[in-house]
Amino acid sequence: MTTDQQASLSQRLLDRLNLFFSDSTYSLYNLEEALDNGEIFYKPGDILPFLQTALMDEKFIEVEMGGITQLYFSRLFDQPPESQATDDDSNIEYAAGDYLKKYSHLITLPLEPGMGNYNIRYSNKLVLRFFTSAYAVELGTYYQEQDHVEALPVLRLDYPVIGRIVRGSREYRAKVPIDMNMELVVIGKRKKQTFTTRLVNISVSGFAFAIEKKQQHDFIEGESRSMEIFIDDNSALKLKANVRHVSKIRGKKGTEFLCGVQADLVTRAVAARLEEIVALVQRAHLRELAEISQESGITMLK
Repeated sequence: MTTDQQASLSQRLLDRLNLFFSDSTYSLYNLEEALDNGEIFYKPGDILPFLQTALMDEKFIEVEMGGITQLYFSRLFDQPPESQATDDDSNIEYAAGDYLKKYSHLITLPLEPGMGNYNIRYSNKLVLRFFTSAYAVELGTYYQEQDHVEALPVLRLDYPVIGRIVRGSREYRAKVPIDMNMELVVIGKRKKQTFTTRLVNISVSGFAFAIEKKQQHDFIEGESRSMEIFIDDNSALKLKANVRHVSKIRGKKGTEFLCGVQADLVTRAVAARLEEIVALVQRAHLRELAEISQESGITMLK
């Protein structure tokens, strides 16, 4: 690549970075350093592993629109080819996420809150954000159109044109594998019954758990609730936690409702036990990622 071509590429990258990530100021010097460190990436092949990980691990995706302070949430979605008429075409094997290898677009489920599906049509830029164990991944892209995959309404976006890694943006939340024998008992309050549910993710300061649609108004932001975590049907930790949010997000089987809480770490013993549980969940999740990698041949980012 000639000097002029390199300068032109660097300027295009700076323009993209300053367009999508206006919270940071990039110069030619720190751009070169970030490229060398792998913290900025722009080649489609370098972006692919991040998208494959988000899709295969069913990560929550934060969607940030230009000019709108509201965050929206979604998940990446697969797009297997429609059935073909000929026998020859029907023998073509498709693996999950193969459509991403075309570098042409990506598919997400509809946004939550639902107003985002209207606002996105008028947004001049989008930032998609998800989290690994070590950092946040942010990808810059554009909206294309509303679409359908197997009769399910979805959003079609451009394949990302720029990406970056942001370290230390949020404490790590370990995803609780579905097949992990871990349950949460939420003690009833205000004439609401005690119920058992599944933990969705957990960190050293709190966690999120699944609730039913009819329960979304049973939790008041800021209130304290008593809870107990069970692992393999044995009590692992009793604690109180403060409600921080009640959220909903689209999943493959419809809208899911979550309650996020901050643990009341009244003693060092409670904090230490929660840390042990987070480590246990993280190891289980890493094993799950390793199994997905082995079965799919995709390198999953941890």
